[in-house]
Amino acid sequence: MALADGTVLTGRAFGAVGRSIVATAEVVFTTAMTGYQESLTDPSYTGQILISTSPMVGNTGVNPVDVESVKVQVSGFVVRELSRVVSNYRANLDLSAYIAQYGVLGLEGVDTRALTRILRTSGSQNGVLTDRADLTDEQLVQMARSAPSMAGQNLVPRVGCNAAQGWNETLGDWSPDAGSRSKPKFRVLALDCGAKRNILRNLADRGCEVQVVPHDIKASEIQAKYAKGEIDGLFISNGPGDPAAVEATISTLREVISGDPAKTIPTFGICLGHQLLSLATGAKTYKLKFGHRGANQPILNKRTGHVEITSQNHGFAVDRESLKAAGGEETHTHLNDDTVAGFRLKDRPVMSVQYHPEASPGPHDAGYLFDEFCDSMAARRQG
Repeated sequence: MALADGTVLTGRAFGAVGRSIVATAEVVFTTAMTGYQESLTDPSYTGQILISTSPMVGNTGVNPVDVESVKVQVSGFVVRELSRVVSNYRANLDLSAYIAQYGVLGLEGVDTRALTRILRTSGSQNGVLTDRADLTDEQLVQMARSAPSMAGQNLVPRVGCNAAQGWNETLGDWSPDAGSRSKPKFRVLALDCGAKRNILRNLADRGCEVQVVPHDIKASEIQAKYAKGEIDGLFISNGPGDPAAVEATISTLREVISGDPAKTIPTFGICLGHQLLSLATGAKTYKLKFGHRGANQPILNKRTGHVEITSQNHGFAVDRESLKAAGGEETHTHLNDDTVAGFRLKDRPVMSVQYHPEASPGPHDAGYLFDEFCDSMAARRQG
C-alpha cells in the first residue's frame, strides 16, 4: 500500500487475492471498535480505502443481516490483525471470504494506529492498495498522487437507486419498542443518495410508510405528491463524495424548501442529506482535514444542553457563518472540533444532522430525532 505523501506499507493480503486488483481511493480511518460489517457496506464509504484502528478485526465473522446495503462498498480494507477464528452464532462466513465475494482486497499486518497518526497529521489523502508484485513503490506512489481528489466528486449516482421502490422492513427484535409499533401513520418520500438500511428501518419502525426514490427526482414531482396528500414528509439520506458536486439534488431541495413556510414539506436530512439541505439554503460546505468516522463522537444538543455520543462517517462539514447568514439555526455542535453537527430553519419544518442517529454501528443516543421528524409531520397534518 502506498500513500500520496510517499508512505509505503506492506502486509499480508486477504479478500480478493490474486486478481491483479489495484485499488486507488481516498484513505480514511474509523475509530469504531465494533460493527465492521456495517461500515464495510455503508455506501458513504464509496471511493475510500478504510483503515480500522481496532487491533483485531473479523472475530465475529459476517452474517446476512448486519449489512447496510447490497454489497461491500469500500475500495479496500486495512487492519492490524485479521482474526483466524470466527466465533459468533450468527456468522455464516469469515471476513476474508466475504469481501472476496465483492472483489475487494484487504491488507493485514499493518500498524494501523501509526498509519492513522499519519492521516491525522497530514490529512486524508489518496492511496493505492494492491497485491501485484510487479508494481514498484515509486509507481504506486505516483498512482496515488495522480488520482483525483475527493473534493469535487459526485459519487451519489454510483450508490443511489434508479427507480422508486417501497420499504417496509422495521428494526424487528432490535427495536426498543418491539411489538408495540402501530400501523403506518405517515408516508415518507426518501431521496436515496446512498441510504443506509438502518435509517429506513428506523423510519418504518416509527410508523412510516417509506417510498425510496432516486436522488435526482424533480422538485415538481415531490411537490405534486405532497399537494395530493400522497406523502407527509421528505427525507434526504446519507451518501458519499463532495456534497457541493450533487448539484441537481441541491437545486431540487432549494425549490422544495422555499416558498410559503406554511406549505413547506416536513423535511429531515442525515449526513450528506444535512449537507445538501444546508447548501440548498445558501450555506457553504468545506472538506475536513481527516473527517469524523467512528462510534463515539460527542455532540452537544444546543436546545437541551445534553451531550450525545454518536456514530459518524463524513469528510465534509457545513460552514457555520454561511449557515447563519442563510437563516439556519445551529442545533447541534461537535464537541471535538466545534463543527456544525445539526441545524433547522426557524420558520419552517426543516431539520438535519451531520451524524447518524440510526447508529449501526454505534450508540442510540440520537434516536429521538426520528421521533421529532414524525412529530413535525403530525403537527403539519393537524395544521
